[in-house]
Order: sequence, then structure tokens, then C-alpha cells
Amino acid sequence: MLAAVKGIIQGNTVIIKDDDIREYDGAEVVVTILNYPQKKAEKSSVDWDSFAIPSERGRNVDEYMKEMRENDRL
Repeated sequence: MLAAVKGIIQGNTVIIKDDDIREYDGAEVVVTILNYPQKKAEKSSVDWDSFAIPSERGRNVDEYMKEMRENDRL
């Protein structure tokens, strides 16, 4: 026997409305997803270095931040 019912997926459960399928409890079933999300296209990576102007401070950012934060608290 083949039966088709409409349902909604919530987590790992299929929720079925307006149909009583208790008589099929324990039966082997096939679930067909009718409306599936489209595969997302991979985005190309962004070269963030092309948006920055290299500087001495940028090359030594750790030392610069340490210098800026030293003695900044009372």
C-alpha cells in the first residue's frame, strides 16, 4: 500500500496535520521532501589586504597596542 500525507519537518520529526496515521504505527515509510532549500553558492574570498595601506604601525600592531594601553588605568 502507498499513502501520501502532507507534513512539516521540525527538527528530526515530521509533523502531520489533518490525517490520522496511527493505524500505520510501526510501518516502514518513505519521506519525500517537496520543497527543499537551494544549495548556496560559495562566495569568493575577499582580499582584505587590498583595502589597507601598509604602514610601520600595522606591521608592529602588537607592540603598538601594548604601548597605547600601558598606564591607561588609574
